[in-house]
This record gives sequence, structure tokens and C-alpha cells, in this order.
Amino acid sequence: MLTINADDFGRNRLATDRILVCHVEKRITSASAMVFMEDSERAAILAKDWQVDVGLHINLTESFTDQSVPQPLRRDHERIRRFLRLNKYALLIYNPFLRNAFRAVFDAQFEEFARLYGGPASRFDGHQHMHLCNNMILDRLLPAGAKVRRSFSFHGGEKSFLNRFYRAAIDRRLATEHRITDFFFALSQHLPVSRLQSVVEAAKTNDVELMTHPEVNVEFEALLSDEFANTVSQVQMEPCAIVVT
Repeated sequence: MLTINADDFGRNRLATDRILVCHVEKRITSASAMVFMEDSERAAILAKDWQVDVGLHINLTESFTDQSVPQPLRRDHERIRRFLRLNKYALLIYNPFLRNAFRAVFDAQFEEFARLYGGPASRFDGHQHMHLCNNMILDRLLPAGAKVRRSFSFHGGEKSFLNRFYRAAIDRRLATEHRITDFFFALSQHLPVSRLQSVVEAAKTNDVELMTHPEVNVEFEALLSDEFANTVSQVQMEPCAIVVT
């Protein structure tokens, strides 16, 4: 089973519109929505009109661009953003001084998604994969039983032993409380499209998610190509889990 998910729905008009094109052309099976962003409100309306299957794309690292965000929430979010952007290893550190801020920022995004989309999210992933930072994982902020994006899957030799060991530990932790796929890949790492065959082969016998960013020109062009359509047609695609409210 192959899930093709488009990230950043609602981030801006370009991201929203390109994801909608990919949905209409049946090149994706689902999308992940950002809230408190400049196009979040319009994206939610379009998702309902076009029956897009949408989950919550948790944003901990990019400043909110919706001007109506309450200042206390914006301050908490900026504190988290500055911490996680200190260096590439910041997500590995549990910051006890930001514990309440993480919970407040996640809860606010969870509630805003429910307001915009008419119900709570049942599927979660994160902008720049920060939903798997240690403050989120150790404090168990993600709802139990929900579908959650796992760590990246890599082919043998692509990453160090310690990198693979850490990712495997996170995935084992996730699997105790959440539903995760067997493998997770990024389209950006499998371009040109001819490199996508290994993902398709894995999806013939496993549950696989492929992450895409249609806002990026090269990914948008790849998604709409005949080669992409022919390649993914070899495997069963996840049906859209539409909830109309």
C-alpha cells in the first residue's frame, strides 16, 4: 500500500494551489495542513469543497504568518522555534524549560485544525519532521492511537549506525502508542522519477508513505509527469479517508 502525502497545505497560496492540482489529478492520496499560516483558512475551505484527506502538519520551526495569532501563543511558538533552530541536534535535546510551551503550542494547533476542518485530526506529521523532537516524544503530546509519521527509512549504507539506531528507537517508541507505516521516504530523495521504483517495490508488500512538497518546482513537475503516474500505477494506493463535515 502506498500513501502519497503532500506537505504544507495552507502554508501559502502557492503550496495550497499546487497541492489541490495534484489532488485533482490523482497524484497524491492525502495532504498535511499547517494552521495559523497566511493561507490556512482558504485551504480548509478548499479541502472541504474538493474532499481532500487532510491531517495536521505540526509547525514548530516556521513563524506563524496569520496576523490574528494571539501574542502569548506567538511568543511560546517563537521560543520553541529559536530553540529547535539552534543547530541540527536540538531536536535530540529535551528542554524542560519549554515543556509548557510545547504543550500549549501543540494544543493550539490541534484545536485550530479542529475549528478549520470541522473535527480533530487523526493523522499527524511535522514541518521539518520536528514532531519527533524529544519534547514531543517524551511528553507524549501526540494523541494515542493516531496515525503518526515515522522516521525516514534509508537504504543500507546511506546513514551511520548511530543515526539508524536512533531512528529505530524512535520508531519503536512511536509504535507502542501510534499507528505508523512500515517505511517512509521523501520524493526529493528519489528524483529523477526513475529512482522511485525501489519505493514502489517496497509498497507492494508493505505499508509505505511517500512525502512530497508540490510547492517545490522540481517535485511538482515530477508529480504531474506521465512517468510518475505510470510508476505508481504498479502498486495499490491508499484510498482517501474523506470526512465531510
